[in-house]
Amino acid sequence: ADSILAINEVLDRLEKIDERQAKVVEMRFFGGMNNLEIAEALGVTERTVRREWHSARLWLYRVLSNK
Repeated sequence: ADSILAINEVLDRLEKIDERQAKVVEMRFFGGMNNLEIAEALGVTERTVRREWHSARLWLYRVLSNK
């Protein structure tokens, strides 16, 4: 339960910084969607989704490792 709360808190922080990156993380992590599905849902290219996922993953790793 604590880890879910921590992830939710961190996603809220990410959403304030970059809403699309937060959506990509949510769709991928919680929705189980692949890059193509996410791209179609957000109306962006698959390449954009890969770039956003990579950036968000790095940011999340930095934030979560400092907790």
